[in-house]
Amino acid sequence: MEKKKHGMNSISEALKKKVEEEMPTPEPAPKAEMECADRIKQLEEALAAKEAEAATNWDKFLRERADLENYRKRVQKEKEEILKYGNESLILEILPAIDNMERALEHVCDESMSAIVEGIKMTLCMLQSALKKFGVTPVEAGKGTPFDPTYHQAMNQVESAEHDPNTIVSEFQKGYLLNERLLRPALVSVATAPKE
Repeated sequence: MEKKKHGMNSISEALKKKVEEEMPTPEPAPKAEMECADRIKQLEEALAAKEAEAATNWDKFLRERADLENYRKRVQKEKEEILKYGNESLILEILPAIDNMERALEHVCDESMSAIVEGIKMTLCMLQSALKKFGVTPVEAGKGTPFDPTYHQAMNQVESAEHDPNTIVSEFQKGYLLNERLLRPALVSVATAPKE
């Protein structure tokens, strides 16, 4: 009986072997390939998104850098302006004193007052040279100078045959420039053609 059992076992094993041999070998599962392809596609999409984000961040960085550079230039320019024109209010306070000294000199004619006149002239020269050191220069507004509304303020018009029309006849108050920028316009009379 044991031989019979043993013979049956060997037959069943032989049948199993034959069935296994006849059956085709299973190919790799397409599901695994699809999962791998999907994963690669996801990674490519993630990489593209990160590259776009990196490009956006680089653009933001460049813009911020440019803004910072513009800010630095603007602050530097403002600083230079403050240094160049910061004493404007002080100069505007000094100019009336110069005006009064010039008027006093114009109206002095007595010889006995020569010492006072000399003192006023010296003080006036000192004030003018101090202002010149700080970039203050007078506006040209002598007789016959062409009227320029940028630098002159017309107080009145005078009919004159001696002067060309639209030229300065007289100056009431000097104008001044601070580093080539108008600080105060010159107050002048302007010639017009005489009426016939």
